[in-house]
Amino acid sequence: MNMQQIRSIARSINLKPGKLPKKILIRSIQSSEGNFDCFATAISGYCDQSSCIWRDDCFSLSQKTGKKRAKQKPAKHN
Repeated sequence: MNMQQIRSIARSINLKPGKLPKKILIRSIQSSEGNFDCFATAISGYCDQSSCIWRDDCFSLSQKTGKKRAKQKPAKHN
């Protein structure tokens, strides 16, 4: 789903999308609708919300986020 469509959904439920990033905006929509605000957190590739309209985008972005985390160096603890 493109950003224009997402912003339209946000406005339809009285959210002001402004220039929020996709992840934050979708999570705000999810929360406003009384759903889990979990967009792009299914890093393990599992999600039990099978009827979620964000599902395809969520899995795609979750995989990218998971790969970025895997490449990051672990923090040093003193």
